[in-house]
Amino acid sequence: MNTVEPSKAYELIKKYNAEPFHRQHALTVGGVMKWYAEELGFGDDAEYWQSIGILHDIDFEQWPEEHCKKCVEILRNEGIGENVIHSVCSHGYGLCSDVEPEHLMEKVLFAADELTGLIGAAAKMRPSKSCSDMEVSSLKKKFKDKKFAAGCSRDVIRQGAERLGWELDELFEKTILAMRSCEDEINEKMTEEQ
Repeated sequence: MNTVEPSKAYELIKKYNAEPFHRQHALTVGGVMKWYAEELGFGDDAEYWQSIGILHDIDFEQWPEEHCKKCVEILRNEGIGENVIHSVCSHGYGLCSDVEPEHLMEKVLFAADELTGLIGAAAKMRPSKSCSDMEVSSLKKKFKDKKFAAGCSRDVIRQGAERLGWELDELFEKTILAMRSCEDEINEKMTEEQ
């Protein structure tokens, strides 16, 4: 399959990921990717972008040491096309993959993946427990505090912005908006699955 529906992508995530955290991250990155597709003029491909976002960490929970390698085998066995596999692997470029992000969609995934983790962690610290009222200025403070959400690589986020030719502020602002667009729906879905 050269394309995969978001619902099928999520079924695959559930097959290989038991942890609610990983499932929520998959849905969040999927929702963010869908928003970016629409925002950047690729609305016709929004579901494809969303599916790539959902699938990007399919191998991480069970095979963290083989991340972006084991997924090739998993996705091929599930009948998923090489174009999808390339895009999924590209988000780990320079960390656990030698597949470089080439297309705009892959560059967005590379930039936004780590950032969604940082925004999510920052949202949990807010009284609202949401990114609905988050400002770029408060996210910048969290970004500069290397101890906060230390697992979210600031270098990858910076590289991602550079690959896109954007300032960090632009990446921050867009990704906050993207997360706002899907936050309620994802929270609802996660509650249903408990």
